[in-house]
Amino acid sequence: MEVLPIRRAILSVTDKSGLVDFATFLTSRDVELISTGGTQKVLEAAGLPVTAVSTVTGFPEILGGRVKTLHPKIHAGILANKDDPFHMQTLAEKGIRPFDLVCVNLYDFAGAVERHLSLEDAVEEIDIGGPCMLRAAAKNFHSVLVLPSPQWYGAAMDELRQHEMSVSLNFRQIMASRAFEATSRYDALITSYLRP
Repeated sequence: MEVLPIRRAILSVTDKSGLVDFATFLTSRDVELISTGGTQKVLEAAGLPVTAVSTVTGFPEILGGRVKTLHPKIHAGILANKDDPFHMQTLAEKGIRPFDLVCVNLYDFAGAVERHLSLEDAVEEIDIGGPCMLRAAAKNFHSVLVLPSPQWYGAAMDELRQHEMSVSLNFRQIMASRAFEATSRYDALITSYLRP
């Protein structure tokens, strides 16, 4: 898929810099927003229309928030190849709608280390769902735009304006590489912290 229209986005961010402005840009152009926890609350407080992930999945957040987005209705919606009729047929049969944009940044594990938390408390700052969504979207960049940091919101809005709310394959590939870079750095930090 050379040019991808952006119609449905999932946003789940720890760093909320620029979030409201970016989400406002999206909703003003009829992009549907799906979100989790704190991100959802910020968007609602700004008066933006947003649907809870639990509404999409039909399943509440559990285990103190450890399980929110780890669900087929999220991951199949991210991983479906929009150029593959079998993938799209499977989504239709299962009542799953595809995502076009995954906007995720990760729990602040570096901050947890700097605060000298106990090992048990620090482990709670290890993001699981975020890296899964980033990696899934980055793998499927032919069909999804991934934004792993607020630093890319401006470039994404420029791209969307330039292509009438669509994004080029080249931009999606660049953002996929940035997402893998972000998860790689995150994993390296955790590895270093946990190594005895």
